[in-house]
Amino acid sequence: MQELRDAPLAPLTTFRLGGPAARLVTATTDAEVIAAVREADADGTPLLIVGGGSNLVIGDKGFAGTVLRIATRGYELVGTRLELAAGEVWTDAVARTVEAGLAGVECLAGIPGSAGATPIQNVGAYGQEVSSTITEVVAYDRRAGETVALTGEECAFSYRHSRFKSDPERYVVLRVRFELEDAGGLSAPLKYAETARALGVEPGDRVPLADARETVLKLRAGKGMVLDAEDHDTWSAGSFFTNPILTDADFAAFHARVRERLGEAVEPPAYPAGPGLTKTSAAWLIDKAGFTKGYGDGPARISTKHTLALTNRGTATADDLLELAREVVAGVREAFGVTLVNEPVMVGVEL
Repeated sequence: MQELRDAPLAPLTTFRLGGPAARLVTATTDAEVIAAVREADADGTPLLIVGGGSNLVIGDKGFAGTVLRIATRGYELVGTRLELAAGEVWTDAVARTVEAGLAGVECLAGIPGSAGATPIQNVGAYGQEVSSTITEVVAYDRRAGETVALTGEECAFSYRHSRFKSDPERYVVLRVRFELEDAGGLSAPLKYAETARALGVEPGDRVPLADARETVLKLRAGKGMVLDAEDHDTWSAGSFFTNPILTDADFAAFHARVRERLGEAVEPPAYPAGPGLTKTSAAWLIDKAGFTKGYGDGPARISTKHTLALTNRGTATADDLLELAREVVAGVREAFGVTLVNEPVMVGVEL
C-alpha cells in the first residue's frame, strides 16, 4: 500500500483541479482498502474515497485528512455473470463484455471512472443504467465494521441515486456483480431515440453489440464526453447537473414560464418519471436560459460541444468552476423557476 504526504489530487480527477491531500493512500487489494478505512475510522481521521475521479469537485484547499485511492483489479466472467473489482476501469470492462458477446452495459461505453463508482451514482446513459444489471454489491460497512453483500434491491437504486449516495459515510464499495444477457451477439433493446436514429433502427430494436458500443462512443465524443487529454472540453465531470424531476404542479408552473419567455408554441422536453412526476432536460434549460456552448470568458467555461458540461480550460481553480456553476444555477432559476442540482460530489466546497 503506497502512502504519500501533501499529495496533489488534481491529477487524480478528470477536472484536473483542486488542492492536495494531507495524506494519500493507494490500495491495490480489498484487504488494503479495508485496513485503510479501519485505520482512519479508529483515529477519527476524515476519509475521502477516490476511484477514477470522474465525478469529483475538490476545493482549492484540498482535503485535510486521508484520501484513499482504490486501485484494485479483478475481472471475472462466468457465463453471463460478471464480477468487477471496484478499481477496475469501467470503459475497459464494458469493452470486454462486448467482446464476450454479452449485452446489458454496451450503451455505457466511454463513461470515465471506476467500476466501484457505478452503483453509487447508478450510472446511466443512452437508455441504460447499471441498476438494470447489478445483482449484488460487496462493500465494507463502516458502521458494522464488516464486509456485506447487498442485493440490487437493497441498493435502493433510483435516478442517479442509490443507498450508497444517500449514506455516503457508511459503505465502501469493494466489488460489483452483474447479470448480463446472451442475446446471440446482439445488444439489449435500444431505449434511447438518439442512439436508434444513429444506427438507423427503431427504439426497441437490437443491433450487433459492437455497433451499439461504437455508436455510443461516437455520440459521446461529439459531445466532449470521452476523455482526451488534448481536448479541454473533456476536462470535466461529464454532465455537471442532473435532469430535474418535477411534480405535476411544478411542471405546470415551469411550462407557463417557458411559454411566457419563449412563446406559446414552445414545448419543453418532458419525459414520464413516475406517478405525478415529469423529467425535463437540464441541457435544454441551460441553453434556453442563455448559457450556450462555449459560454464564459475565464478559465472555466461551458463546453463548446455540450451545454451540460462545465470545463477547465487548463488553468481553472475550483473557485473558478463554482463561480460559473452558480451563475448557471441562478440564471436557470430566474428564467424558468427550476433549481438545478449538481451531479458531481463536492469536497470542501458547495454551490
